[in-house]
Amino acid sequence: MTYAATAWKETPGPCLRNFDEQKQIDSVNGALALRPQIEKVLDQIWADGFDGIYFIGIGGTYASGMQVEVYMRGHSKLPVFVENAAEFLTTGDKKFTDKSVVIYSSVSGNTKEMVQLVDRVHEIGARVFAFIDTPGSVLTQPDKQDYLIVYPMNEQLKFYMVANYLMYKNGEFPEYDRYNQEMEAHLAQALADVEKASDAWAYDYAQKKVAFLREHPDLPHYFIGSGNQYGATYSYAMCYWEEQMWIRTKSISCQEFFHGMQEIIVADTPVTLFMGEDEQRPLAERVARFLPRVCANYTIIDTKEHELKGISPEFRGTISHLVMHGVNNRVDAYMELFLRHPLSIRRYYRQFDY
Repeated sequence: MTYAATAWKETPGPCLRNFDEQKQIDSVNGALALRPQIEKVLDQIWADGFDGIYFIGIGGTYASGMQVEVYMRGHSKLPVFVENAAEFLTTGDKKFTDKSVVIYSSVSGNTKEMVQLVDRVHEIGARVFAFIDTPGSVLTQPDKQDYLIVYPMNEQLKFYMVANYLMYKNGEFPEYDRYNQEMEAHLAQALADVEKASDAWAYDYAQKKVAFLREHPDLPHYFIGSGNQYGATYSYAMCYWEEQMWIRTKSISCQEFFHGMQEIIVADTPVTLFMGEDEQRPLAERVARFLPRVCANYTIIDTKEHELKGISPEFRGTISHLVMHGVNNRVDAYMELFLRHPLSIRRYYRQFDY
């Protein structure tokens, strides 16, 4: 017992825990290098025609679909929708036909709802474009998709690459070539720099959050965001703090915050606001103005504070969710440290049938 107590006191300071800069840069650049493959697939889909593009997922992949849908909704007239796989399987969607196209991503390649989904979609006669992280998994089999790209991680980036090319083909993204030149030259290093710049702050944030949690184990932590940050908010609260860290949370959009949640915020309520740089930033700014008036335990994470060297100002909003992900990577590394709980452990998820 004495040793354990001493070890707790001797926790090292910020040290870029669980961070391999070159590996991360290579990962992002590898994803960006998928562009010719993505464009080839989308050229075929475009040539064959479609009546709707459906980003369908479950859990974190549904959150990524929400991010790309809100992005395209504000920039494109194309018929783009987002669906939760479990809802689609039970409720269906009368708009969905044999002319529709499903785009989805899966890390494991064997998620139960997604396996059922692609079978249902093929029964209808629609096409499936899949991004799978794990080679040789169930969802990589030839009968499970019409178009397949196997490459790990970078799900949100892949989805935005799809969105950007679709908008380019629809005459809605004239800066497409310049945009990709900047991303391919600078994005990987810019995101690595975000993590390095956030490390000491994330250590302090995580240390304080875990200390507060130990004193208030039943008080949920509230995450707020809008635009492409709402998908990040929803996913981070659910997939990371709840599923991986076993911490009670609630996520809400900035636009809904003032219609219920604001009434339960008091001085010590733990709140984190994600602020991005897309069109819905004013919604987050309104929350940011309100919080200091009623709460003394809030944190604002603003992607605008990061330099993003080489990225033009007009393009920053399209990657602000990736910037937030970089900051949260640092938080996760130190939450795991202070919780003394490996984030790969689950109580129930995939532990037995349910």
